[in-house]
Amino acid sequence: MQCDYYDAGVCRSCTLMGTAYSQQLATKDARCRDALSLIAPQLDWLEPFASAEHGFRNKAKLVVGGTASAPTLGILDGHGRGVDLRDCGLYEPALHAALPHLADFVMDAQLTPYDVPQRRGELKYLLVTASPAGALMLRIVLRSNSQLPQARSALPRLQAALPHLQVVTVNLHPQHKAVLEGDTELVLTKQSELSMPVADAELHLGPRSFFQTNTAVAAGLYLQAQAWIDAAQPASVLDLYCGVGGFALQAAAAGRHVIGVEVSADAITAAQRSAAGLLAQRPDCGPIDFVVGDATAYAIAHPAPDLVVVNPPRRGLDETLTSWLESSTVRDVVYSSCNVTTLARDLAKMPSLIPHQARLFDMFPQTDHHEVMVRLRRSPNAHA
Repeated sequence: MQCDYYDAGVCRSCTLMGTAYSQQLATKDARCRDALSLIAPQLDWLEPFASAEHGFRNKAKLVVGGTASAPTLGILDGHGRGVDLRDCGLYEPALHAALPHLADFVMDAQLTPYDVPQRRGELKYLLVTASPAGALMLRIVLRSNSQLPQARSALPRLQAALPHLQVVTVNLHPQHKAVLEGDTELVLTKQSELSMPVADAELHLGPRSFFQTNTAVAAGLYLQAQAWIDAAQPASVLDLYCGVGGFALQAAAAGRHVIGVEVSADAITAAQRSAAGLLAQRPDCGPIDFVVGDATAYAIAHPAPDLVVVNPPRRGLDETLTSWLESSTVRDVVYSSCNVTTLARDLAKMPSLIPHQARLFDMFPQTDHHEVMVRLRRSPNAHA
């Protein structure tokens, strides 16, 4: 992939830009294999799941700079000035097509971009998500509600320009911090969730919901997990850090009880809606329950299931959870990780759970980030 922004030195976010994609994929795969080689030297590695080299990002996180009459949508440079990246080649077509209209919306509403060095202004970010069908969700991150009436007034014109814009919210982020959002979310449209068909399930994303930025690779990830889960034939599955329920919904099957646990109440509400839709289409499925709670606290307080899915943040699993998994009667584990270093650390703490298969999923082409998933099975000699 060739990028004019990278070549001009105005954006270096894609650290592997200019490296042949085949080489990127081989290097990531080799890195993950090497990281797990001492723990699981006999691990069966499947072929890496490749991505499109460009046009794969379903989400744009745009810092707004410049002025209300000439906004920039992209990033800030080292001096806090806006750098416009509207033509970034990573965005899905629906996102790319929407960006000029979003710039027009900023000008139409006369929303004042937040000046980071001066700590003044209102509009901080535009966060846009696209579904596979091209439907859009927009979050407008403002410092206060002082320009909220302007945003409301200009919204109908934006919706006319973008008829697939289904969800629009305003997030109030009053603090001067390098984080994307504040605590208050105001929904400006009738619809508050974006439908996201992925693999065999239809997920529902709320404004604060986490979802992988690469829909096609996320589908591959979920389907691989489904294949491993079905091969294990569990009667009960516990999906920890379940988010909006991607893994849990793929695990659903007749005669199988699936429980998903996630600390975000908004994510659980979205997951419950997705589960209701799935069960309406497939009434033969066993029960699917979603619970708001801490993953570790829930696991240690309830009977062990046959199989556990874990998809933790980059820091990996905590000591209590790895200890519980190691000493429990859980037969199988599917571990999805965005950090092979913490994955290797956690696997070393669970020697009774033997890694059998692994696969790299290239969620983030042009960077050295990775997603790797491992199937573990309890040793028949464990707890003997």
